[in-house]
Amino acid sequence: MAGCISSTSPSWKPLLLKALESNANLKHSSFFQLATIGSNGRPANRTVVFRGFQDDSDKIQINTDSRSSKIEEIKNCPFGEICWYFTDSWEQFRMNGRIDFIDGWHSDPVKLQQREKAWFASSLKSRLQYLGPAPRLPVINEEPIKENNLNPSAGPVDAFCLLVFDPEQVDYLNLKSNERLLFTSRLSVDNCKHWTSEKINP
Repeated sequence: MAGCISSTSPSWKPLLLKALESNANLKHSSFFQLATIGSNGRPANRTVVFRGFQDDSDKIQINTDSRSSKIEEIKNCPFGEICWYFTDSWEQFRMNGRIDFIDGWHSDPVKLQQREKAWFASSLKSRLQYLGPAPRLPVINEEPIKENNLNPSAGPVDAFCLLVFDPEQVDYLNLKSNERLLFTSRLSVDNCKHWTSEKINP
């Protein structure tokens, strides 16, 4: 965060990392739902893949296609909500916050480097998806994309976009222990994010 040398470590992040570790045997534990506001004013929800935290921050990274409808939705309203449920440990995380998108035309060179880093952190199979036709348009050609169309050492293609979700509030529910915690962030005078937590009724 600009102007922030150090920030208070949010206590919800260790809970999430522990949930990811204890549910690591389940492939779907890295999937969560991301809701945005559609151009019609109605909720738009989809399942996305957790691509890690950005550097040492609490910002969550998501890869997406720059041609998908969620990009226009984020442009119109940069707020969204994550719902993440871990089936083995019976834990739910609901996070609301602001979403930033980094496409190939972004003006910030640091963010463009973050996009490139996310691209090379993805598998070749995942990268191939961005060579396909634009999402949500009628199918014209059903032939699969050939792997030799993508140079593994080449940088991100135009369709690749990095989303960065910056949580502002996290609602944590543990159904095994019947415990619920609400984490809320605020910006201090030095522009650093600080978190407070409160135990609330499940």
